[in-house]
Amino acid sequence: MAPLRAFFAPLAIFITLILQLLLPKARTITAKSEPWFTDLLLIALGVTVGLALYHLITSKAQRYVYKSYFIGGVFLMLGLYNLVTLKYALINPLFFPSPESILDVLVKDWAFLLKCLAYSTRLLFLGLLFGIVTGLVTGILIGWYTKWNYWLSPVVKLFGPIPSTAFIPVALSAFATSFQASVFLIALSTWFPITILTNSGIVNVKKQFFEVADTMGASNVQKIFKVAIPGALPDIFVGIFNGICSSFITLMTAEMIGVKYGIGWYINWQRQIMGYANVYAGLLVIAISFSLIITIFFKIRDHFLRWQKGIIQW
Repeated sequence: MAPLRAFFAPLAIFITLILQLLLPKARTITAKSEPWFTDLLLIALGVTVGLALYHLITSKAQRYVYKSYFIGGVFLMLGLYNLVTLKYALINPLFFPSPESILDVLVKDWAFLLKCLAYSTRLLFLGLLFGIVTGLVTGILIGWYTKWNYWLSPVVKLFGPIPSTAFIPVALSAFATSFQASVFLIALSTWFPITILTNSGIVNVKKQFFEVADTMGASNVQKIFKVAIPGALPDIFVGIFNGICSSFITLMTAEMIGVKYGIGWYINWQRQIMGYANVYAGLLVIAISFSLIITIFFKIRDHFLRWQKGIIQW
């Protein structure tokens, strides 16, 4: 069964390739583009056939075999989408561009897309940096010190649940540039979940750990950094994960309030001029880059929480 399963992906890609080559474009499709989709199918077909033969000969590449149905299904869905857009125009190709059009944008505008991605990465990194640092500090103060909890906890509960985008008018008035305002909004969206979960993690650390630390003569600072924070790390990483996901949403909004360049700015610009192939290309860049960021985050989490590896997976 496994050898047959290994060849499902190349078979699906071959069917999609045949439909791409044999069926003409719809008469309503007038835009010309390079055959990037055909090239992609040929490359994918060659790679999957090679992996299938490698598995047949050596019984290795088990991960590919496991993913073969999914890979084949993805290409069949692309083939179906290609039929209803490029080949038969069953849906409006202006608002739903074909895979060929989207790939054409990715290939021809890759340099500009990369520039926009670099601007977005800089903005996101600064916002996350400030948000994570302030969230950790606030969470530690609330979770450890009674007086800080008394004054800060009501403020966090009052302003934290408000979506950070609601503070756009305040941010634009308070900061000199739209870039600084955008950094503030991203940091704010990250700060709240990290604060709440850091506080929760510290409060829920077992009291016996602190009793042992007292017995060994640990100072207050040592108990914070050697007992409380390590014990709260699982909750802290969950808070950071939630903060990162919130920052993605805020980033797209923040880049639409006057920031120069950026993926969110690019998508909004192309939407206004009805360049929907470019919009889809931008969304694809976002999907890949944001997924990569989350993957890197979980690699870092698994390093610090090796004893908890596998409990939360990505």
